[in-house]
Amino acid sequence: MGNGTHTRQRAINKVREGLVRRYAAERRFRRYGMLAVFSGLVFLVIMFTSIISNGHSAFRQHYVRLTVEYDESRIDMDDPAASDFEGVVKEATREMFPWMSSRRDKQRLYGLISGDATYTVRDRVTDNLSLIGKREELWVLLDDDADMFFKGYITPVERRLMLSKVELVLDGDQATLTGDETAFAKIVEAVRGNLRLQLAVAEAELENASRLLVGAEARKEGRDEVVRARSKLESLQTQVADLKTRILSANLNEEIGEGMSSHLINVNDIYFRINAVTATSISGVVFVKSTQRLSGVSGQWQLITLETPVADRRLSDKEISVLLSLQDQGRIEGRFNSVFFNAGDSREPEQSGILGALKGSMYMLIVTLLLSFPIGVAAAVYLEEFAPQNRWTDFIEVNINNLAAVPSIVFGLLGLAVFINFFGLPRSAPLVGGLVLTLMTLPTIIISGRAALKSIPPSIREAALGVGASKVQTVFYHVLPLALPGMLTGTIIGMAQALGESAPLLMIGMVAFIVDVPQSFTDPATALPVQIYLWADSPERAFVERTSAAIMVLLGFLITMNALAVVLRKRFERRW
Repeated sequence: MGNGTHTRQRAINKVREGLVRRYAAERRFRRYGMLAVFSGLVFLVIMFTSIISNGHSAFRQHYVRLTVEYDESRIDMDDPAASDFEGVVKEATREMFPWMSSRRDKQRLYGLISGDATYTVRDRVTDNLSLIGKREELWVLLDDDADMFFKGYITPVERRLMLSKVELVLDGDQATLTGDETAFAKIVEAVRGNLRLQLAVAEAELENASRLLVGAEARKEGRDEVVRARSKLESLQTQVADLKTRILSANLNEEIGEGMSSHLINVNDIYFRINAVTATSISGVVFVKSTQRLSGVSGQWQLITLETPVADRRLSDKEISVLLSLQDQGRIEGRFNSVFFNAGDSREPEQSGILGALKGSMYMLIVTLLLSFPIGVAAAVYLEEFAPQNRWTDFIEVNINNLAAVPSIVFGLLGLAVFINFFGLPRSAPLVGGLVLTLMTLPTIIISGRAALKSIPPSIREAALGVGASKVQTVFYHVLPLALPGMLTGTIIGMAQALGESAPLLMIGMVAFIVDVPQSFTDPATALPVQIYLWADSPERAFVERTSAAIMVLLGFLITMNALAVVLRKRFERRW
């Protein structure tokens, strides 16, 4: 009796231990599942954050206000479109800074204005010939580098308003600002900070040179090698000692080189760069002159720090001074970037847009929808409802399932061989792109269509046949209408997949640089994913933000199409 009790107790304990392990395994599985979902959401948030942070600025563009004179000597009344509008823009640009007379300065000044300004002036005149001989204020696009500067991508800019009394003395293009020690305390500290940074780099190089010398002597290398190592060490020791002396010197007297952060001064609307600093004065070269006061005493001035050294950015200190002066005059304005949505592609980032790619994608999706949906639905209905079960239909079903997993670029090769090389259809045309995407989308639509037909209960078919309907009437009047929402869902998902494809389109020539917006199904065009691919390969910083902005637009379309599929499924879903 006792043995039986102990046996039952052991069995119960064993069962309890098994339950404990099972429950623990279930909890671990739930935690793993939650961790997987959380990880996916984190990566999704990181992706969207990266795209939005890089691309949101592309929806805003900066313009400059020019005072344009439509000079009759530059504009041909008989043929306005062939007039010298570039000269009109250049003259308006020079008028803002008349003292910039050298050829190099003029080229820099013209480079801050987008080439689109010429077409803006041309369109303005051709639309209104009465403007010839008159003057008006006209807003035109800034160049992409200038636009990037105002968006903060060229260099971080720190502007400090200084209230100490200083005296400005001008001598040609040279400026000297004098004051007491408190007036330039921040500038002196910034210069000492740059010297400390140089000291840290030199000390690191000195330590490395010391190790190299010890190693060369320990390995008993050649005399020349040891001499070179010792010479470099002594040079670095001298450099470190010099930097320490300059940092600790009470009478600071330093020159600011191009490898250091730039410091600009704005006093009496005059901009100059600091080239040399002492405790009580700063001097430099004038970049922007004032039409008002020149030399004199001022109790208010600005210190502008450009953190990125001039050697590491695309805009010089002089160009930035011009832009800041224009901003002070109220001639710079940020607006919604309508060009991004209204223009085709361009080599100039500020003139480039996605309209051509959007229309190309739209034409391709129309061709894809008109071909893939009826063909896919017909194939699904035949295979599911009418096809006999034999080796031939089994062969077709296997190949349809395999085609759904074929890499998309294979369909591009097929389109290149059949539609372009054999049938002679035009390259880069949305018609060919739509045909290729139709081939790629058909397996998805057929598979989803058959799944939708299988979900219809057999009782629907039996009831229709029981009241005397034929097989065709049963399928087309009873089964197909009930399965159509599921087919539409599969079609929309397939179209969304086609919208995001680029590999098959590259094979049929839609990677070409196309400026004009397509007007028909046979015009040369590109697609939105291909446009993104082209922009991502461009070196200009402005194309980085446009790439991310185009991705945001593409994701918006994809999310909208997938949301539509979900809504249709929920709207027409039936519980059997």
